[in-house]
Amino acid sequence: METLQQALGRMTIQTTGPGFYDMSDEVGGWLRQNRARDGLLTVFIRHTSASLVIQENADSDVQRDLMQRLKVLAPEDADYWHTSEGPDDMPAHIKTMLTETSLSIPVERGRMVLGTWQGLYIVEHRARPHRRELVLHFNGTVRSDERTTNEA
Repeated sequence: METLQQALGRMTIQTTGPGFYDMSDEVGGWLRQNRARDGLLTVFIRHTSASLVIQENADSDVQRDLMQRLKVLAPEDADYWHTSEGPDDMPAHIKTMLTETSLSIPVERGRMVLGTWQGLYIVEHRARPHRRELVLHFNGTVRSDERTTNEA
């Protein structure tokens, strides 16, 4: 008989400047470490100048085009009141507002249920490197240590 269980954890991802940082493998490893089977994963980024997205992972031109569009939507040379942390800070807040800081992802058989060409990314909006902290929460069933005839 399976019962629902929870796992809560934190993960730090180092960024080197603006761009997409694929963290699918790291988050998948966390799910395996916590013996996740079927349920729901919530990923939350604890920052207001970086965000989370599920996006294409097959053609990096998609990511470049998205970064260009975000620059157009929130340019650094606009007339912002908030400039105390540099010219990239307020645009980073706007870009985060346009994307997400939390995602919910179904988990089936221990893996995130992502599409064939999808990956889970942090989008860094600041010019400088940052250490970005994620909070991960899984709620669902977990694998038992004993293998049954139904498990591969």
